[in-house]
Amino acid sequence: MNRGLILGFFDGVHVAHQTVILSAVNYARKTSLITFKESPSVYFNLECEYIYPREKSVEKIKSLGVDEVVELDFPQIADMNADDYIKFLIDKYNPVSISTGFNHTFGKNKSGNPELLRACSTKYGYKYFCIEPQEYEGEVVSSTLIKKYLKEGKIEIANRLLGSNFCLEGEVVHGAQIGRTIGFPTANISYPKDIVKIPFGVYSGLVGERHAMINWGMKPTVNNTKEPVVEVHILGYEGDLYGKVLEVEILKKIRDEKKFNSLEELREQIEKDKSECLKS
Repeated sequence: MNRGLILGFFDGVHVAHQTVILSAVNYARKTSLITFKESPSVYFNLECEYIYPREKSVEKIKSLGVDEVVELDFPQIADMNADDYIKFLIDKYNPVSISTGFNHTFGKNKSGNPELLRACSTKYGYKYFCIEPQEYEGEVVSSTLIKKYLKEGKIEIANRLLGSNFCLEGEVVHGAQIGRTIGFPTANISYPKDIVKIPFGVYSGLVGERHAMINWGMKPTVNNTKEPVVEVHILGYEGDLYGKVLEVEILKKIRDEKKFNSLEELREQIEKDKSECLKS
């Protein structure tokens, strides 16, 4: 069927991931990306956080022209040795090509690597694409590096390496409605579970094509929450969003979260934040 295989987890589908994917899309008539329903880290009881919800990463993968995304259950293959895993892929897909990143490992105890895939390419008759590391300011582009930038609030760099904007998605829930009393009504959502946490603070963003101000944190000025919350003020929007799912793209960190002496002082700062948002 002239099918190219792409192997990897691809959290965030960053610019280096995209190069791996496109090596197959540009070579084979059909492409299948073989991945997992959740990170293998979960199987090994390691802490796991994602850049995007899995369904968004899959959506981004398909937008690059991949015909099929196959999500395997990692526990079902965790004890398979590397040679058997390659044979499993060959028997099932008979690929004309296999594409991976330079540091891809597979098989029990991570015994499989690009060298093994290259060595097997002649035996099984496929072309092997091993994509070399891509760097940003001397560091190899990876999901780990992007998470580091996100945790540091360096959103613009993270977005550049992702090739798209980091985003938060959630159902709009009722809040204390204090924002509307000072002219800045907000839609409140919970920070998505298992998504890498950015620092508390005020951010500029987008909801659809509209500019938005986002406050993520404990709302210290009004001190009415026990759990951190994401508050989104969509500039120029009037309407009821309760119960709707909101996707908020994060563009830039404007400032840290801060406690103000009064609501009026808070309102004056939000006006300044709004001007910064409109520059983003």
